[in-house]
Amino acid sequence: MGKTINLDTHCQAILDEYRANYELFIQKEKEISTSLRGAFDQMGLLVAAVESRVKTESSLAGKLELKGSKYKSLSDLTDILGLRVITFYIDDVDKVASALERLFTIDWDNSVDKRKAHEIDSFGYLSLHYICSVDGFPYRFEIQIRTLLQHAWANMNHDIGYKSGVEVPKAYMRNLSRLAGMLELVDEQFSRIRVELTDYKRKVQALVASGNLEEVPLDGDTFRSYLELKPFDRLNRRIASVNQAEIQEVSLMPFLPVFKMLECKTLGDVAKIIKTYSEGAYQLACFQIGLTDLDIISSSIGPQDLCIACILKNGGGSAGIRIMFDLLNGKSESNAMMAEMLLEQAMNLPFMNQKENGK
Repeated sequence: MGKTINLDTHCQAILDEYRANYELFIQKEKEISTSLRGAFDQMGLLVAAVESRVKTESSLAGKLELKGSKYKSLSDLTDILGLRVITFYIDDVDKVASALERLFTIDWDNSVDKRKAHEIDSFGYLSLHYICSVDGFPYRFEIQIRTLLQHAWANMNHDIGYKSGVEVPKAYMRNLSRLAGMLELVDEQFSRIRVELTDYKRKVQALVASGNLEEVPLDGDTFRSYLELKPFDRLNRRIASVNQAEIQEVSLMPFLPVFKMLECKTLGDVAKIIKTYSEGAYQLACFQIGLTDLDIISSSIGPQDLCIACILKNGGGSAGIRIMFDLLNGKSESNAMMAEMLLEQAMNLPFMNQKENGK
């Protein structure tokens, strides 16, 4: 059986008001949660979770039994409706706070920034607590903002420290505090790494835009920025003109591992392949589509034939072409057959019998 709770007339009146407005709290819980998610989507801010709850009647009754004299009416309780926003990064806490300040009226006198705490074991409780109100709803509500690691730590520490049923020895508490410090450092490093990566991306974009391709290492971010310059467009348009074909744009990111296979270390190396093997790629494409009525070609035809021309001119043969197709399409027996066919087609093309400049 549950504990019997005895409330005086005043506290019972508050509980009765809660019962009368319970459905309103439930409605506002849904509306505010939806409003928060919409605001974050509009900001382009990805959060780990938006949690919410309306305090249960038994929980409220227990609170009123202990300290009901503090409250004149239900409106004095700010935690009947509670929400929590969990972010991935420390610096996103302030972004969420900025969104709340635009959406709601903040009760600054009763809001608390627990991030200013400096106790060694305070990591899991470093959340920002806003007491909010919104037009059309007569009750204030609380929104907590914390990081995913802070949230996980608070839950684990609460479970170990308060739900175990025994007093936790000091040695274990010391270890918990040490872990809290480690997690706090991890939280800070995640945000720092994100900032550094953002700065790196901006630097790369500036280098790519300036044309200093030899200075830009080839990786996913740099190749993506390079593709924005449409480096294969000139070759694709030349190929399309053979049949007056339309070019269907597709993602060219799958060619990143192919260029790495060709030992490209920088974007400058990719640019050299384009410059050196464009004529061979054009000849290959003409042989492939010149006698057809194909009027739509994929934008991948240019980089694909560039890579084939590069592989063949450097002695990679059909084995090299097969590896390229394995990287692009996944391993398949048909890749070997296609590679043999392309080798046979290419052997009599002019570019295969021409010496490269300087050789």
